[in-house]
Amino acid sequence: MFFHQDATFDQLSIHRVGNKSQEEFYILSEQPVPLENDDVLPPLLMQYFMSPFAKVNEVYRLFHPNGELALNEIYHFTKQFFKEQLAFHEYSQQIAKHLYEVCMHPKIKPGEVYVVSLNNVQIEGENYDAVGIFKSENKETYLKVYPNQGGFQLDYEEEAININKLDKGVIIVNVEEEEGYKVLVVDQTNKTEAVYWKDDFLKIKIRNDDFNQTGNYLKVYKNFVNEKLDDMFELEKADKIDLLNKSLNYFKEKETFDQEEFEEEVIGNPIAATMFNDFRSGFEDEFDSPFQSSFDIADKAVKKMEASYKTVLKLDKNFHVYLHGKREYIEKGFDEEKGMNYYKLYFENES
Repeated sequence: MFFHQDATFDQLSIHRVGNKSQEEFYILSEQPVPLENDDVLPPLLMQYFMSPFAKVNEVYRLFHPNGELALNEIYHFTKQFFKEQLAFHEYSQQIAKHLYEVCMHPKIKPGEVYVVSLNNVQIEGENYDAVGIFKSENKETYLKVYPNQGGFQLDYEEEAININKLDKGVIIVNVEEEEGYKVLVVDQTNKTEAVYWKDDFLKIKIRNDDFNQTGNYLKVYKNFVNEKLDDMFELEKADKIDLLNKSLNYFKEKETFDQEEFEEEVIGNPIAATMFNDFRSGFEDEFDSPFQSSFDIADKAVKKMEASYKTVLKLDKNFHVYLHGKREYIEKGFDEEKGMNYYKLYFENES
């Protein structure tokens, strides 16, 4: 868990980065922003920079595709800064120049880059120093109303920044250096060109901890049920919902995941279990994220995935049937006289 309420920053540098593919330029400031005697701006900046990370659970690591971590530019410069081999402002300039080099998609917007050195960032119960890199791309127009000669005057400001809408950000925590640090990422834009922030600029991969093991396993099993089981078995929609409910209940009720136990209690069919293992192996190979045969179940990951599990039968526009269990209490049939499908439900009490 990430906790930033006690975090502070003592250095801030701002630069502007354009789109290299559009022959725009970058502008590097000559010195950091002085904030020593300002009691208002630092709290506002902390809100702007840090509040979007309050609900971030995924922890990433810096990496390089060929396996040589030192070739990751962000890792290289950040390591030098953490080891006091590179001054803060020079570090921020190197970060801005690297960002400029990867802004090659024609739709990437120019914007300001903020680099801060952070103190007392808490992650997973421990306090560390960190660096934050943030980019503002989208500007807004704000109205300003103020008293004037017994009434009010209206004015506006264009190209202003909404401190409640951070576009992109990353926090690199000074811990586990040899593994690529612990990295938290925010990217509010989900368009195709936005992948440059994670893939080209940072070069990160998910840290394969209990949170990600839990979430990914549920995700892979959901995709398996919805996409692959039909290749071998004839399943009704209610059957698929029942299988998904069983998997979700397993992760809700257990504290530790066990692969053999899951195959026996949830999948319950050797052929289907073999199919799932093959399907899961494809995910592991594609994302370089192997599953452990046993891991502690992360409740937050279960709650996050639960929202994506659809447990509702939608029948035309007339009925929604919510299935929470007891598959044997619902039967599907076809009424030849009406020429329509039907479901028969069995229950004991009506409320």
